[in-house]
Amino acid sequence: MDSATNLILNPKDNITSWHEVFGNSNPIHVEIGMGKGDFLIENAKRYPNINFIGIEKFDSVIVRAIEKVPKDLNNLKLIRMDAKEIDEVFANEIDCIYLNFSDPWPKKRHHDRRLTSHIFLRKYDHIFKSDAVIYQKTDNRDLFEYSVVSLSTYGYVIEDISLDLHNSDRGDIIMTEYEKKFVAQGDNIYYLVAKKGIQSHKKMLK
Repeated sequence: MDSATNLILNPKDNITSWHEVFGNSNPIHVEIGMGKGDFLIENAKRYPNINFIGIEKFDSVIVRAIEKVPKDLNNLKLIRMDAKEIDEVFANEIDCIYLNFSDPWPKKRHHDRRLTSHIFLRKYDHIFKSDAVIYQKTDNRDLFEYSVVSLSTYGYVIEDISLDLHNSDRGDIIMTEYEKKFVAQGDNIYYLVAKKGIQSHKKMLK
């Protein structure tokens, strides 16, 4: 399978050297929980001057993504890993993170597992290259409201927000496979862009 060359088997070996993996110094964007890859593959096609990395926890799901990747799509790499190890794989190298339809972990005792909890935001501090940029899309209002509070409390500024993305004035939205299903059902999609000056925040933590 030609597209299997996009799969990185030992990602921790590449910490601090991901630009060498891609063979260029282009920005690196990461999607955590990429599912079957629709969103990331389309982004990689449209933006050849950005390097994309998709992280997925489940073998059966990442196999479906591998099958979809065009063999000549050199600016996309896939990793089968748990997001809690993200700061063991990247260090001061990432320009942007996408959190699309992440597990909402609805029970309060599991909220620390949410990808916008303070535990994960602290991990992201170590992987961003300069300023931190996080994009989130979800159909879960509780997770969205939690994320707005968590990100704001942690020092992020919410620069863009929508409570109904597909009825907003934003055009040409690249959708995930889940998003296509939710939109067809008429469900609201919640969306935000959060940014933070990561270097200044690191100095504050010292």
